[in-house]
Amino acid sequence: MRRYKRIMKQSEEKSGSSPNLVSQWIKITTVVASYWFISISMVFINKYLLSSEELKLNAPLFITLSQCIISIIICVLLGFIGDRLPVVGSFPAAQFDVTTAIKVLPLSVVFVGMITFNNLTLKYLGVAFYNVGRSLTTVFNVVLSYAVLQQSVSLRTIVCCGVIVCGFMLGIDQEGKSVDLSMAGVIFGVLASLCVSLNAILTKKVLPAVEGNLWRLQLYNNINASLMLTILCVLFGEIQILQEFPHWSQPFFWVMIVSAGVFGIAIGYVSGLQIKVTSPLTHNVSGTAKACAQTIIAIIVNGEVKSFLWWGSNAMVLGGSTAYTFVKMKEMEWAEKEKAATAAANSNGDIEMESLNLKQEV
Repeated sequence: MRRYKRIMKQSEEKSGSSPNLVSQWIKITTVVASYWFISISMVFINKYLLSSEELKLNAPLFITLSQCIISIIICVLLGFIGDRLPVVGSFPAAQFDVTTAIKVLPLSVVFVGMITFNNLTLKYLGVAFYNVGRSLTTVFNVVLSYAVLQQSVSLRTIVCCGVIVCGFMLGIDQEGKSVDLSMAGVIFGVLASLCVSLNAILTKKVLPAVEGNLWRLQLYNNINASLMLTILCVLFGEIQILQEFPHWSQPFFWVMIVSAGVFGIAIGYVSGLQIKVTSPLTHNVSGTAKACAQTIIAIIVNGEVKSFLWWGSNAMVLGGSTAYTFVKMKEMEWAEKEKAATAAANSNGDIEMESLNLKQEV
């Protein structure tokens, strides 16, 4: 009888945990699918706005500015809702302080460089080659961590970076053989990668100025960026281009502009959500898989035919980036184990000293 009750209890526990497991998998699948959809859509929308033959809008700074303004509007609206509905309490009320804006300014300069060079990379390079053009972010992360943060670099990390650099160089060679490669686009891609790495480092330093709230940082960053981009639009003569642009009255143009801004701020949120429901390692692997899918989609949409070595360069870049992610995670695990072992050794040493003192007293 007891055995029967035990079996029934175990069966109930399994049947009770199964729906939870299913709902967890549905949640993870939904978040990952949302990340893929938003990220890929954002790249194609920006590509359309930046280099479409239909629009012929040669104003990349204005497009970047419009995305920043839309981000400000979204942050203000979310703050307005969050201030009145406790359910949406993670969004702080929109406030602006000049002193805080000045503290955030160094990050904003890098932020402007990051989004501007990113858009310029898309303007001059195809979507299929975009991931290779932007592939040096990992390399710059390692270099800046060593030079600025004075962190040690392992041989495995150096090998991963070497594979990425070789894939990048091979990709440039092969892309130049298949299409008229824009070296300006390659340079913008390298600068965008550098700014992404600098942005990650400066974000950690600036976060205390906004009480560690990423949404508040988004608001200040986009306000500062909008002011700087407005000045740049005037200096680079984009005002004249905008005055002659014939498609202001087309609803589709504004749908694309607004969509780019919405996806631009949504990608930050959904990236954090993907890390939350999975792990940083899974997030990076998902990003790599998304890059593969994005490349294949671009090849199919544009009807392009690429050489074996071209695909090899992509494989080297994505493989090196994935390997770096695994190496970094392993190094973090080893560091934690060493830290725990050192703490345990120190604790045992203290216990032995106390025992010796007690013996001496006796």
